[in-house]
Amino acid sequence: MSKTKIEDVNRNIYDIKNKNEYSYKTIGLTEDVIKDISKQKNEPEWMLELRLKALEIYEKLNMPTWGPDLSDLDMSKIATYVRPKTDMKKSWDDVPDEIKNTFDKLGIPEAEKESLAGVGAQYDSEIVYHSIKEELVKQGVIYTDFDTAVKEYPDLVKQYFTKCVPITDHKFIALHYAVWSGGSFVYVPKGVKVEIPLQSYFRLNAPGAGQFEHTLIIVDENSSLQFIEGCSAPKYNEINLHAGCVELFVKENSFLRYSTIENWSKNMMNLNTKKVIVEKNGKIEWVTGSFGSKISMLYPMSILNGENAKCEFTGISFAGKGQDLDTGLKIVHNSPNTSAVVNSKSISKDGGACTFRSNVTIRPRAKNSKSAISCESLMLDSISRSDTIPTNSIETEDAIFSHEAKIGKISDQAIFYLMTRGISEEEAKAMIVRGFADPISKALPLEYAVEMNNLINLELEGSIG
Repeated sequence: MSKTKIEDVNRNIYDIKNKNEYSYKTIGLTEDVIKDISKQKNEPEWMLELRLKALEIYEKLNMPTWGPDLSDLDMSKIATYVRPKTDMKKSWDDVPDEIKNTFDKLGIPEAEKESLAGVGAQYDSEIVYHSIKEELVKQGVIYTDFDTAVKEYPDLVKQYFTKCVPITDHKFIALHYAVWSGGSFVYVPKGVKVEIPLQSYFRLNAPGAGQFEHTLIIVDENSSLQFIEGCSAPKYNEINLHAGCVELFVKENSFLRYSTIENWSKNMMNLNTKKVIVEKNGKIEWVTGSFGSKISMLYPMSILNGENAKCEFTGISFAGKGQDLDTGLKIVHNSPNTSAVVNSKSISKDGGACTFRSNVTIRPRAKNSKSAISCESLMLDSISRSDTIPTNSIETEDAIFSHEAKIGKISDQAIFYLMTRGISEEEAKAMIVRGFADPISKALPLEYAVEMNNLINLELEGSIG
């Protein structure tokens, strides 16, 4: 039976390149650069002090050696801050045409009109557009860009900023805190249920640049929120870097679903950090898709601090030629009756590599806790690679833990069966891959984000067969 090549994703929309224009740019990572960024942003003194402390920590910490090869990254050549030729607008009509046209083609304004309660759009290092529906404002919901939050809600920011993800966590989070720019801030007051999702979209246009947005979300007691994050960038012949940070706080009896589709180009190093602290009876749902990028290292962490706190993780990664996607998750059970359910899938083709790492800790006090990990990998040829690397520490006998991993290729028998029903070999393979990805794609909020719908179709449907 002959092999059918599955073509690379047609990135036509996502590879839109605008002129490399900016009103200000810094290159490299020095104390003077950090001071310059802070000055350009007119920040309070406490933020500059935090940035300089982070730079000092960054210089002391070693590069990770256990994952993908990061030797191509040269921070002296990375543009650490690129300010577009516009300030933040509250009306979409006021955004400069070139930037607006890019987001129009990605479907962001249409998604806002159809099904979103609020939208933030970042272009390179700054938010260029932000909006929130008036009814949420009347309920006390805060949704703004993070730079504005630092100035307008300093007490709230100081209370939570760096408290979930400390500066010392690892080298690239220290880098993030030194040069962060842009991102989103959300506060949902006690008892408020935000029924319609909020979405932030991050677009990196400049070649050789880094994007370091910071997202901080607090869902107070007895509240709920759905938040969608989208990312993309055009392809260049030089390294781009993404080292964002997401800090999430789910208070008692609250719920947060955090959905992400990362569709970076294949010159991107995606070294992102995400973490949540969940209190009593709270629940976090992670829904994540990792596509594109030359290298990804991404392991969302759930710290289940309160009794009966829950975590669900649903994710998929898709690696093609020249891609090394090293993803997974971390879970810490810190209290009794906590639970976690993980369903992760990966697809690799044309020599691409997918690695799934899980790190689960159940503390002695977390009695009657449950953690179930399931990861499945599908390799579409004999030159691709898939690895599962679990690290588990179960510190009490009064807990239930399971880890199931499956790695396989497309079944020739299944293809033959479908072909006997009049289906071509190409479509048979496409059907199998779609079926493999279907449980994950159904969990994604496709009805809320046209751009995400395009991504899933391109990666999992349009590129196959």
